[in-house]
Amino acid sequence: MKKIFLALLASLSLAGPAWAAGAETIPWDRFDKKRITDMAALQNGAKIFANHCLNCHAATFMRFNRLRDIGLTEEQIKANLIFTDAKVGETMTITMDPKDAKDWFGGVPPDLTLIARSRSAAGKGTGADYLYTFLRNYYRDDTKVTGWNNKAFPNVGMPHVLWDLQGQQRPIYAEKPDPAHPGKTMQVFTGSYEMISPGKMTPEEYNLAIADLVAFLQWMGEPNQRNRVQIGVWVMLFLGVFTVIAWRLNAAFWKDVK
Repeated sequence: MKKIFLALLASLSLAGPAWAAGAETIPWDRFDKKRITDMAALQNGAKIFANHCLNCHAATFMRFNRLRDIGLTEEQIKANLIFTDAKVGETMTITMDPKDAKDWFGGVPPDLTLIARSRSAAGKGTGADYLYTFLRNYYRDDTKVTGWNNKAFPNVGMPHVLWDLQGQQRPIYAEKPDPAHPGKTMQVFTGSYEMISPGKMTPEEYNLAIADLVAFLQWMGEPNQRNRVQIGVWVMLFLGVFTVIAWRLNAAFWKDVK
């Protein structure tokens, strides 16, 4: 439990720059929470995570064999999600040296086990909303060392690892009057992008793929979430029925008392 708390604290500290840049970031899009209970979506999200995220980001509080909870067999996990000599019962760790990561990216990539639970912000949305927005708003920026920037997290150090799926895009700006300087104009992001070169997926396919990935990250932060919700529904139904029974029993016990 102490390790989990420390991981969550580390994720929160790394989320700080994104929150601090609130005035510069775009509004968060809403993530479809129904995908968290969609087994096919979770399986596809696990595939994207293992192929594109697990190279730099670890998930040290999740074991590969826990993916059986989303309908995968151990054979499927071994064949499609493990690309090292790791065993199915081991945790999702990486071999990247933290010192190298800091030199390459300016910071150590955070552990993603609890990332969806650590990025929520009052008035903006949940951690899943943030991740869904973040992973869809990368754009080409030649002024950056990595060649990439992000409208949800300006000056992000992480390059766009999913660019081959999404393609390369640049933001579209419009000139509007600058309220701080009368008579002058300013460049304002319109919320749209111009495609420089297409990726392997159409924009619609990429959005669905990102939704699947975010669903998996959300599930990974609390694998028992689905069971917890189901149990909660049954508990509320039981309490509702029990309340009616208790009310009628009370009326029967006291009916002859004046």
